[in-house]
Amino acid sequence: MEQPIKILIVEDNVIIADDMQSMLEEIGYEIVDNVIVYEQAVEVLKTQQVDLVLIDIILASDKTGIDLGKHIRENYDIPFIFVTSNSDRATVENAKTVKPNGYLVKPFEQQDLYTSIEIALSNFIYGKQTVASNGAANATSSEDVAMSNSILKDSIFVKKQHLYYRIQFGDIQFIKADNVYLEVNTVDKKFLVRSPLKDYLEKLPQNKFYRAHKSYIVNVDHIDAINSKDIMINNTLIPISKDFKEFIISAMNS
Repeated sequence: MEQPIKILIVEDNVIIADDMQSMLEEIGYEIVDNVIVYEQAVEVLKTQQVDLVLIDIILASDKTGIDLGKHIRENYDIPFIFVTSNSDRATVENAKTVKPNGYLVKPFEQQDLYTSIEIALSNFIYGKQTVASNGAANATSSEDVAMSNSILKDSIFVKKQHLYYRIQFGDIQFIKADNVYLEVNTVDKKFLVRSPLKDYLEKLPQNKFYRAHKSYIVNVDHIDAINSKDIMINNTLIPISKDFKEFIISAMNS
């Protein structure tokens, strides 16, 4: 099932931190934790799933938000945004050295916070998917393709209304092409994605997802039944090609 974006707040002003948390939860994000120092943030990153970090540059510790940004860049593949009262040239230039995905100056409104997060997520996800697609297109071996797919790890982000949802690969049952859109089907939800079917297939684990038909990608773990022309997934009949039928029958008999 889809999950809301999980955000870690690192802010040493408790009033501002609580205000940010209220703003974010009202929009629909999930707050993993709300901490005030570098060391606490490092521990949360080590033990919790975090999709994005909001970081104050000046923290109540010897280590700054820029130190935390450097730690994230070196150890995690997630976006972070600096949220700070400092917009002077020296601070901005220092912040740029760790390549933040956004820079938001206090004070700000809820819409400013939302916009900064959405743009940061969109650019980050687009960059990862572009790298994955280019890596697959230029691959010369199965190892290279596997490496490009591993960028997305065990899930993929899909946008629905104003939020990006993380969907576990295992929860995707099948994907149907519909003109310029793809319909991504999970157990109880449908998402529309604008992408060619072939390009989307390259972003999914190759040992689970297959092109069953010119208009369908299926997760083989969710196949409930098969006949000479179709497979059934969650009471939905999906047409299959001759090649895919032979592949499934061969796998069943092996």
